[in-house]
Amino acid sequence: MNTSDASFLRTLCSLRWLATAGQAATILVATGPMQLDLPQLPLWAGVAALAMFNLYAQLRVAHSDSAASATAFGHILVDVTVLTWMVGWSGGIANPFGSLFLILIALAALALPLSWTMAVAFTCVLGYVVSATFGLPLPYGRYDPLALHMWGMAANFLLSAVVVLVFSTRLSLSLREREREISTLRERFARNEGIVALATHAASVAHELNTPLATMTLLADDVADQCRQPELREDLDTLRELLVQCHERVLALAAPADNSSLSTPVAVQDVLEQWRLVRPTIELRRNDDAPLRLRLEPGVGHLLMVLLNNAADAGERTGHPQIDLTLRVEHEQLHGEVRDYGPGFDTAKAMLPGTLFNSGKPDGMGVGLALSHATVERLRGELWMLPAEGSGARVGFRLPLSVKEATI
Repeated sequence: MNTSDASFLRTLCSLRWLATAGQAATILVATGPMQLDLPQLPLWAGVAALAMFNLYAQLRVAHSDSAASATAFGHILVDVTVLTWMVGWSGGIANPFGSLFLILIALAALALPLSWTMAVAFTCVLGYVVSATFGLPLPYGRYDPLALHMWGMAANFLLSAVVVLVFSTRLSLSLREREREISTLRERFARNEGIVALATHAASVAHELNTPLATMTLLADDVADQCRQPELREDLDTLRELLVQCHERVLALAAPADNSSLSTPVAVQDVLEQWRLVRPTIELRRNDDAPLRLRLEPGVGHLLMVLLNNAADAGERTGHPQIDLTLRVEHEQLHGEVRDYGPGFDTAKAMLPGTLFNSGKPDGMGVGLALSHATVERLRGELWMLPAEGSGARVGFRLPLSVKEATI
């Protein structure tokens, strides 16, 4: 059993309640309508002991997310001891319920490592031998011994079928859930490996682009100084600002990973101003109470830039270059939504790409949303996409705010 998984112990607790109820019902039927002369005090003592242990075990398991195989073996050892006690006081080897030892071995084989399964098998065989050697004879009374034994075997079969069905169903659900988790972790690992490789390549490319960008900035300054047309000069000033911004981004890419400037919080207003500089033809409408002075870590600012750029691209494809942005802070969490006026999407196939190089745009690189997913997962937030009224889509996110992310 995986040491980080306590589902097996929870299943044992559920089956133990079933066993307790079945033992109590069997005692009542055997000593009541069937009028068998069984020692009730030892039998009821065994039922009470099993119920008390299961109550204690369930309280412990409810407050624990992990369990070692040795702990599971200890639980099964208690079950074997109580079963040996109950079978020994009610017929020993003649008791048809003695085959329940096999159920415990089957449960251990399905959930425990081989060494612990062998230990469980040894204790079950030992318990069966002890109950058969020292067990009291079964008092048949006025009933035919063979018929009584056959009916007991039938009841034992039904009980075993219920136990196997319950356990196998829970085990199957647990295995499917674990497979989904492993698949998700594998996808995240592949994406993160791609992000590391992309970051390494970006750092090397940044060194190569630094000189050309610096040269282009100087040329833009020279051309702007020689230009006498106001409209053209305004365009050149915008071009120079864009070159300066690209140069700063390249320097950030080439900086060491532990550079403190890379983790400096950025204000929401600065993020929006940088985006307007890059996409001046897009109309951005935001809520009046947006927390513009809220300072965010760079990863959250990148998330907001990616969502705005994707919304702008969607709107331009349909001739509606407009974006609605909603930002608010509630209960120390940042809630945001970006609404575009693009073609929308098919709700049956809607999915936010979470892997690298998987883009829904013909000219997209498939990097922005993958990095955004990584940021959201790292901050333990949420990212979703919904259809908008009329046309377009709404992409929202929820992120917890850290202590550093506070208004000035």
